[in-house]
Amino acid sequence: MNHLRPDIGYIPTALDLVNAMLALANVNSNDILYDLGSGDGRVAIAAAQQCGARGVGIDIDPERIRIAKENAFLAGVSDRVEFRQQNLFECDFSDATVIFLYLLPHLNLKLVPQLFCQLKPGTRIVSHDFDIGNWKPDRTIQMISSEDEESTLYYWVMPEDIPQV
Repeated sequence: MNHLRPDIGYIPTALDLVNAMLALANVNSNDILYDLGSGDGRVAIAAAQQCGARGVGIDIDPERIRIAKENAFLAGVSDRVEFRQQNLFECDFSDATVIFLYLLPHLNLKLVPQLFCQLKPGTRIVSHDFDIGNWKPDRTIQMISSEDEESTLYYWVMPEDIPQV
């Protein structure tokens, strides 16, 4: 594994925002959720605990992966989630039914070709705080987290036809 540096620093998402994101995407036990830039694993773990979904976290930082695996074990969901140390721009997430993003706008845009190449129509995408260029979201929600932070949640459903982004 080559030792690449993360493109952004790690900022954990408040748990009430994680819950709002899961609700927005209507995550359920039939879903395979990918969290791209998964940090400590809280999104995939919450999806497994609360919704019965399977979760896959992708992060380039080996320390974040170690912590996420430990957190999954402590939460009792190691059988439903996995964490992979990978460059998210080189990973295969084609089996995803839900994608979660908390990346900067330029990174979201860089992901667009992969999203449209790999994801099936109907796959749900939720992004915390950052849109995806001029791809109009199906829903946008403004909220204030329990940590008193203003956040925007963006929600898209992968269309049959590729929009111009």
